[in-house]
Amino acid sequence: MTVDFDAASRELTEARRSGKPCPPLRGRLIPEGDVESAYRVQQLQVREWLAAGQRRVGAKVGLTSRAVQENLGVYEPDFGVLTDTMAVPDGAEIGLGRLLQPRVEAEVAFVLGTDLPDDRVTTADLLRAVDHLLPAIEIVDSRVAGWDISIVDTVADNASSGLFVLGTTPRRPGDVDLRLCGMVLEHAGEPVSVGAGAACLGNPLHALAWLAGTMARAGDPLRAGDVVLSGALGPMVPVTPGAAYEARISGLGSVRTCFFREVAA
Repeated sequence: MTVDFDAASRELTEARRSGKPCPPLRGRLIPEGDVESAYRVQQLQVREWLAAGQRRVGAKVGLTSRAVQENLGVYEPDFGVLTDTMAVPDGAEIGLGRLLQPRVEAEVAFVLGTDLPDDRVTTADLLRAVDHLLPAIEIVDSRVAGWDISIVDTVADNASSGLFVLGTTPRRPGDVDLRLCGMVLEHAGEPVSVGAGAACLGNPLHALAWLAGTMARAGDPLRAGDVVLSGALGPMVPVTPGAAYEARISGLGSVRTCFFREVAA
């Protein structure tokens, strides 16, 4: 089948604008399994955002859970772009009108102090490049109805990105055992998701290494100042209107946000 890049990008853009999810793209506008074309659709949208004045501030890694990879029939992560309009301050309220089908997950965020231009990086390269770590909540979202996604759908949809919240307690990478750091995500004081760094490709540093190499090969390497969301440390949780969520990651501290439903004027 012929890939209709513009139509796929328009449908995702319209879903964001209208708040009405679109049908899955796979097998309709993009062939099943055609990840390369899906990234081209993602790039079309990102170019539109940047042309409209948004600023690229980093990237996110998705599909870092082996169970999720097996469910989608893929064997490596995917990535999406983060812009300044996706950033939410720690503790701030989020209006649900900004989102379609939000879910939350807790992650480790890397903030880079130097560029990562090489397509092959060592652990030492990564530890030198990372300026600090922060706890993060990612609000993932899907413009595809009912979260009925394949690898093609989520890649085209900027890796199902939504918003992200960073904590304010920076830590040096050598001060935290990222493989063993425990995570609990709470709603109203009750745990709704638990996990550890090992759930993210065995170690969040592995996710950063994969992303650094992938983006360098694509000609758009990670740069100093970039924020990298490394992937979920535990299962994602659907958002409840009016709910407050707090993620605590051992060695990194905590980060929180809450959601409200806007009242029509």
